[in-house]
Amino acid sequence: MNFFLETLQVMLLSIWYNLESFVYMFIPSKRKNISGEVVLITGAGSGIGRLMAQEFARLGTVVVLWDINQHGMKETARLAQEEGAVKVHYYICDCSDKAEVYKLADQVKREVGDVTILVNNAGIVTGKKFMDSPDTLIEKTMEVNTMAHFWTYKAFLPAMMANNHGHLVSIASSAGLIGLPGLADYCASKFAAVGFAESIGLELMGLGKDGVKTTIVCPYFINTGMFDGAQTKWPTVMPILDPAYVAKKIIKAVLTNQTYLLLPRSMYLLAAFKNATYSSWKLYGLIGVYLGIYENFSSPQAPHRKLH
Repeated sequence: MNFFLETLQVMLLSIWYNLESFVYMFIPSKRKNISGEVVLITGAGSGIGRLMAQEFARLGTVVVLWDINQHGMKETARLAQEEGAVKVHYYICDCSDKAEVYKLADQVKREVGDVTILVNNAGIVTGKKFMDSPDTLIEKTMEVNTMAHFWTYKAFLPAMMANNHGHLVSIASSAGLIGLPGLADYCASKFAAVGFAESIGLELMGLGKDGVKTTIVCPYFINTGMFDGAQTKWPTVMPILDPAYVAKKIIKAVLTNQTYLLLPRSMYLLAAFKNATYSSWKLYGLIGVYLGIYENFSSPQAPHRKLH
């Protein structure tokens, strides 16, 4: 292999791909038809999970709901049915339990069919600083926010690969791109979720499974109750996000095969700037102070965070 020629090729293609991405920012992307697809959403009993279920239902899909909250799922199922879902199924599932995930996955395959769109949305936040976090809650955070993705992929990805058709959606967080004080276990779990989704996406690409798409969602704080009391220093630049807005953006990203969805749009700039500050920890800290990140998690009025 010729080092010079391959390096030149990479440089030229990098310029081309960047120009292509820039142009597509101003050209509406063609949306795919997912009517009849089987969509499974974890953490579907409330919040973003419920809203996504309603959005997918409007597109004529078969909706499968997983959550530990049966009452919440019943309500989500009712709303999704009203929105036009072909059919709605719901199952009580603790996604942190590998055996339960595999057992229910087999049940879904028998009763519904192969899942073609998998949305890993279930998540928890302990809301304690690292040294105050009980080991059990740290372990639970990793199990729900990260390990559950391993088990659901193991269960549903083989059929997608066999048919070279499907979509994997990881609802991660901006905390999976930028570390935040007071959220050590949460950040670790979301960084891991992002890395896992990226790795699997590249693995599928290498195997020629270009029909199986990946979408990684990294939003800032969403007003769902998970981060009650969270505030933003500059609401115009970094607003607390409206759940309905986020749900619609996620569905659009799936329909247009968008690999990364960062919300708000300023997160793209912040993530890029963070990567440029690796050589200066002080500069990284300065940006955190400027954006008011530390105020949310260091003051006596720090937001109350809870499991969901």
